[in-house]
Amino acid sequence: MANCNSLFLDYHSDISIGSVKKNKMKNSKEGLRKKIRKWFNDNHPDYVPQFYIQGSYKMKNGIRTEQDICDLDDGIYFFREPDVTASTIKEWVKQAVDGYTDSPAENRKKCVRTIFVNDYEVDHPVYYKIDGQEYKIAVKGNGWEDSDPKAMVDWFVSKKDKDGRLIRDIKYLKGWADNRPFKMPSGLALTILATNAKEKIVLNERDDITFRDILKEIKKALNNEFTCIVPATPNDDLLEGYVNKDKFLEALNNLITDADEAIRSNNQRTASKLWRKHLGDRFQLGEDKEENLVRNVAAAAIGASSSIPYGHE
Repeated sequence: MANCNSLFLDYHSDISIGSVKKNKMKNSKEGLRKKIRKWFNDNHPDYVPQFYIQGSYKMKNGIRTEQDICDLDDGIYFFREPDVTASTIKEWVKQAVDGYTDSPAENRKKCVRTIFVNDYEVDHPVYYKIDGQEYKIAVKGNGWEDSDPKAMVDWFVSKKDKDGRLIRDIKYLKGWADNRPFKMPSGLALTILATNAKEKIVLNERDDITFRDILKEIKKALNNEFTCIVPATPNDDLLEGYVNKDKFLEALNNLITDADEAIRSNNQRTASKLWRKHLGDRFQLGEDKEENLVRNVAAAAIGASSSIPYGHE
């Protein structure tokens, strides 16, 4: 059967955020922090912002989209009880960051976004915390809601493997989502779905097989109950109200069907074309040659239990 592990590793390198862009994002993060600190010191000195990087950047599973865009979430924290509304504080943050780039900052539902056109975005969700209470995030139109992004990061860190296979599989999943023509579940939802699925399989030495097995576990879980519960406060369902459920499940099923066929194929180029249909042109074509390697039959068995350690000899 065709082994596409090396092609997946090349794909991972291509969709990952490179060192040059990472350095630019890091410098922008520091520049924005400096600007925010100064603005609050000059205008509202009784509000002292502190910062915590969170989200995909912190968990190291962010990707570059096909348009070469990526993002960094830098939470702003106030350790005092606000005497103004959530909307007011978010507007203050917008005023603080406005002018850092040529594009105006955006006051979005759960963050203030600074846009570096055709390059990356820096999001600033805003929180406050006082002793004895949960962290609370400012939500446009809703006020303050319980949310603990650090607990989410801690949960993910406790689940990931030391070899980085889960992180790669989440990036593959996000790369697939980026290549769909309709709105997919959020990156956080995909991260949680993949992490839960990883707990139910044995990670394989080959990324193509492990990715296929994770996809099957995600499908099994969603067929049982179409939910994705955040494993930290506020423990909300990230798929509640998701309008493209049928399209998503159909796309997932099509990907699994072609993944099975690709793993079963004896020609790497044929297999790579099947993967490429779903992952896009950044997934490279393989060599046009037949592979006659004899592997564990279970590795290519369609419909076999995903708990089988595929491909181990």
